[in-house]
Amino acid sequence: MSLYGFIIKEMVMSKVTLSAFHALSLEEKEMVLNWRNDDDVRKWMFTQAIIPLSDHLNYIDSLPSRKDRAYFLVKNENEAIGVIDFTNITAQSADIGLYAKPMLKGMGKVLMHEIIAYGFYVLKVETLISEVLKENESAIRLYKKFDFKETDRRENIIVMELKNENR
Repeated sequence: MSLYGFIIKEMVMSKVTLSAFHALSLEEKEMVLNWRNDDDVRKWMFTQAIIPLSDHLNYIDSLPSRKDRAYFLVKNENEAIGVIDFTNITAQSADIGLYAKPMLKGMGKVLMHEIIAYGFYVLKVETLISEVLKENESAIRLYKKFDFKETDRRENIIVMELKNENR
């Protein structure tokens, strides 16, 4: 079965839901921030400083008026499992990011399915782009498993892309 067919099958059978950040309860917004600020998550971010709650809430409040960004809490059978995001969204491309709930293993595949489905079928972009710290070997393996190709290297960053036409 092609990756496309697999994704469609998974979407139909899936109990995965996406909740836009701006629609989350205050408790969920705080939970997402706690995940983001967790040492094991934060170490793979370009901005590694701890984010204060007020900054986090102000950023979320700005999202409904922005067409270039989308952030989602991902739930699997109503259990919160991670976050996916799209930034620098244009008709051609979107930068992507993801992180799982700390200490929850094996969620990268689920999160990546949701990124691909939302990026190509909802946003209808041509290319998904990720910038990964070169030390983040598990993320690089995940991207490669989903046919992302390395397109550039900059100091400690690897740029990886998935084109819709190449799936």
